[in-house]
Amino acid sequence: MTNTLLNFSADLAAAVERVAGSVVTVHSRSRRTSSGVVWKAGLVLTSESALRGEEGLHVTLPSGQTVPATLKGRDGSTDLAVLACDTGDTQPASFATGGVKVGQIALTVGRTRDTGPIATFGIVSGAASEWKTWRGGKLSEFIRLNLEIYPTSLGGAVSDAEGNLLGLVAAGLSRSSVIAIPRGTIERVANSLATRGRVARGYLGIGLQTVAVPASLNVGQESGIMVVHVEENGPAAAAGLMLGDVLLQVDEERMTSVEALHAALNSDLIGKQVHLRFLRGGAVQQATATVGERPAK
Repeated sequence: MTNTLLNFSADLAAAVERVAGSVVTVHSRSRRTSSGVVWKAGLVLTSESALRGEEGLHVTLPSGQTVPATLKGRDGSTDLAVLACDTGDTQPASFATGGVKVGQIALTVGRTRDTGPIATFGIVSGAASEWKTWRGGKLSEFIRLNLEIYPTSLGGAVSDAEGNLLGLVAAGLSRSSVIAIPRGTIERVANSLATRGRVARGYLGIGLQTVAVPASLNVGQESGIMVVHVEENGPAAAAGLMLGDVLLQVDEERMTSVEALHAALNSDLIGKQVHLRFLRGGAVQQATATVGERPAK
């Protein structure tokens, strides 16, 4: 038994050491620190919510060297940000292969400038194929962790027992659980942030607010989203939507909140037609709209 525990302990320490070789400290002008992971040469991933400000950014590498960094892009809906900096000889993190399983060991690894690597240990307590965030984004996998984290570990690595990356420690996707930003989301969102500075998202060109739908209308849902603004020459205007219309469905997805529409209008729909079901004057109507690309702010 003693040898088994010692071997297990040594294996975990080796896993932490392996992934820590790709984990950095992220500093901002506010003097708040978080962690990040070297994704590719010259590029660091971190949590968008943990990133305090966009100026005065620096990164401390595993070698101890601190280098200036610039923000390539950030996406609040998936809690991802990409920084550009000189990563030197730091090796990019190696992603785990295969699916994440409930009950498997999970480690979080961050880094502070003063103490170096910091780690916590637990298990994957929940996993699913896809998850919509409360911020209107979509994660390719839902990975919930049963473990404690240090505040400075936000944006750091979530690894398996062999030191392979499962994802990033999210700061802003749950108020009650530790969530990992998975590989599929990282590859989709971070590539867009690194090349375009933002994530392409669909839009209809309407302002909305969530409203209750009277049960007497018998439309199968208790709430919808009312049109309070229609952008001139936008997709919704071209489809004939008007102020006061209450959007009920986009294709097969029910629109029970503004966030539901944001989640539905992903980049895959840009340039494609969607079927709209809405209320006008208490009567259900139908229309078709071609999804546009949300303009950059």
